[in-house]
Amino acid sequence: MKNEAQKPSDSYVQSFARGLEVIRSFSAQAPVQTLSEVAARTGMTRAGARRILLTLQTLGYVHSDGKHFRLTPRILDLGFAYLSSMPLWSLAGPAMEGLVDAVGESCSAAVLDGLDVVYVLRVHTHKIMSTNLGVGSRLPAFWTSLGRVLLAAQPDAQVQALMDRCPRSQFTQLTQTSDEALWAAIRQTRSQGWCLLNQELEEGLISIAAPVRNSLGQTVAALNISGQANRTSAEMMQNQLLPQLLRTCDTISQLLRAAGR
Repeated sequence: MKNEAQKPSDSYVQSFARGLEVIRSFSAQAPVQTLSEVAARTGMTRAGARRILLTLQTLGYVHSDGKHFRLTPRILDLGFAYLSSMPLWSLAGPAMEGLVDAVGESCSAAVLDGLDVVYVLRVHTHKIMSTNLGVGSRLPAFWTSLGRVLLAAQPDAQVQALMDRCPRSQFTQLTQTSDEALWAAIRQTRSQGWCLLNQELEEGLISIAAPVRNSLGQTVAALNISGQANRTSAEMMQNQLLPQLLRTCDTISQLLRAAGR
């Protein structure tokens, strides 16, 4: 049950919120669902889930063969509305492509959303993770180089509030899970202006990230370069790739300032 601080206001539209819950119930693990499965995943009654699914079907966001439901490509319109409303990504794309051409490693841009980073732009060279990452993918902010850069830009109180409700998982033998270790990593990121993460999220994955700032000097996104630890050492990341990453972030930040963003 929600407490008083979490209780919806009079302007809260419950039916709309439930519609979003139904959409979010579809995933890579559950791309096709029956009515009963949607109801179970969302905690709704079958009647409530049915009304929302039929509404989404009428609008073209859901397809049904009479028993099973799945999302249609039209659902992408909702995500691309965000991307198209943010001029940062159109400015960042060419600069990121130039960086990938120069370093031969994949590059990603992400923003902070609660405990996660959300990927908003990806420029690939080749597959480096067992996870199939793309635009819209989420990873835990405290254990990604992108996330630590974005967290480092937040006030201490907000970082601590996120840390207090953050589940801890030992992803690899190198994963830092204590408050003390996480705070040390975030403060180091603040001090040096970038973050290198070496196999804390996945064995063999190493990445380095830096901030993108708007015309007010606020961190609005982070960029990273990712590689495989068996061929890209931490020393190589820092000495050879970091200067080019910082120049790319500075280029994008300058474009934002020129655009008055």
